[in-house]
Amino acid sequence: MKTKKITVLTGSARRYGNSNKMAEAFIKEAEALGHTVTRFDTALMKIGGCRGCEGCYKTGKPCLFDDDFNKIAPVIVESDAIVFVSPVYFYSLSGQLKSTLDRFFAFSVGNVPLKVREIAIISCCEEKELKVFDGVKLVLEETAAYRDWRITGEVLIPGVYEAGAIDKTDGCAQAAALAHRF
Repeated sequence: MKTKKITVLTGSARRYGNSNKMAEAFIKEAEALGHTVTRFDTALMKIGGCRGCEGCYKTGKPCLFDDDFNKIAPVIVESDAIVFVSPVYFYSLSGQLKSTLDRFFAFSVGNVPLKVREIAIISCCEEKELKVFDGVKLVLEETAAYRDWRITGEVLIPGVYEAGAIDKTDGCAQAAALAHRF
């Protein structure tokens, strides 16, 4: 098995929330398998939305606006895979993670080659219907199609809200198992 550089981007501000517990389970297993994992908790960082100015990489930085995306971008450039981890607050990725994903525009405008070849999705929500994840899946499926990335897997756990509710499901076990697909 070839080891990979995996970037995990989380979108929950709840440090001990359900999606973060699944992220931890994935990371622990991926590292045990020999992968190098770098995690960014986007909801705890200062990352604004893309302004569409197209100044990406013109000054040597990924973005003219100097926020924490400029710390994430160099790691993404060197990553083999990205795992997007997000709670569903309102039928899509959390706003914090979506702002980070929108800033990937810099790689296109700056014509920056990425090593990334695959992504995965880990998400949970309070509602019990799997269709609640459609917004999360659509955004990441279209991103993957545009970039020619393979979706290695997804862990979608409905029916959890209170911190620790994930422990009453197999969500963390599924997240750990996902690490074996890289």
